[in-house]
Amino acid sequence: MKLLQISVTGLPLFKDTLNLDFFATQRVSEKDTETLFQITPNLYLNCVNAFVGINASGKTTVLKTILLAMDILQNKPINHIQTRSVLGESPDVLFEIVFSTNLGEICKLKTNIHSENNIFEIPTYSITSETLYIKHISKTTTKKIALNFSNTSPALDRSKIGADFLPDDVSIIIAYNKKSNDSLNVTEMLFLTDINLIPFSQVQIPLEIIEFLDPSIKNISVLGDNPEKAKIVIEFKNSKEITVEKQSALTNYLSSGTIKGISIFIAIMAVLAKGGYYVIDELENHFNKEIVATIIRIFMDPKMNPKGAVLIYSSHYPELLDEHNRNDSIFITKKTDGIYVENLSTSLQRNDIKKSDAFQSGYLEGTTPAYNSYIKLKNYIKKFVGEHNDKTL
Repeated sequence: MKLLQISVTGLPLFKDTLNLDFFATQRVSEKDTETLFQITPNLYLNCVNAFVGINASGKTTVLKTILLAMDILQNKPINHIQTRSVLGESPDVLFEIVFSTNLGEICKLKTNIHSENNIFEIPTYSITSETLYIKHISKTTTKKIALNFSNTSPALDRSKIGADFLPDDVSIIIAYNKKSNDSLNVTEMLFLTDINLIPFSQVQIPLEIIEFLDPSIKNISVLGDNPEKAKIVIEFKNSKEITVEKQSALTNYLSSGTIKGISIFIAIMAVLAKGGYYVIDELENHFNKEIVATIIRIFMDPKMNPKGAVLIYSSHYPELLDEHNRNDSIFITKKTDGIYVENLSTSLQRNDIKKSDAFQSGYLEGTTPAYNSYIKLKNYIKKFVGEHNDKTL
């Protein structure tokens, strides 16, 4: 299963409807096909999607919304989904999710979600109406026709299939997933942005990963699979082995980047093998630019990513945008009277212009801190330093 489009209306933190296209909206040249995954002869998927913006522009909130849509497609009860907080207390939110399946079909799921506070004044959510549209596609189906469901009748309607057997917060997509024997495979690191752990399921850390992250380390292995009792053995080159009893002590011997890198590269290999999704907030956290660039390049390399696994990440670093060879794989988040997202291809149609320059120069409105705010901060610091020049703080 591959995610093609998400449209969400009614989210309280957003200015307007959130519209996200994960397929190639710009023209696809023969050279471009090397970094894209082909859904149909006329429809290609971007294997790397970046969400960039200044601080507090809504990047994490957008990723949470994407994960919520993914969880709905995985039949998860909405009231048990960790990212349901983006729904807030909005009385009605409409998700429209377009995806392709291994049956050679493109589907559109329309899910209306209602919020109501329980006796503890905590929002609880229920699906009030829901329809699933299915379109069979062929080799000659154009992208425009494949994604247009305006003349398509619902294949499933929650009100007509006796959905009483379903919990109020579980999507009817569960019936389709069972029939198609298909699912969306998702690995997310959204809630582990500042937490670095070595996975206990990996008894022997691949030496290639270790050497790439820290050439001074000869080997790292995990003894035992119980997180409370397992020990981690670190062997540096030309040094004795060090046994670490607790994960919290790892930072005494390994850098945060090495610890995080081990867990991320192991997870990425599993995602690549399954053709799944890897969603991570602040990809550059604890990493230098080259490591982050390597991760992006892995997903864009068809030899390492033959099943079309997809990386969805957020970042504060515009330099990473230059790793993208297409503008339609980059989303700019902004916040003015609410969050809104703009695809870079709408404001920067040429792919040959350096993306980081466009972002940092202010050419793309709202991508740099406001100049007036900068002047105010600068003047305040000068005043503060002047007033306390001869004082001990």
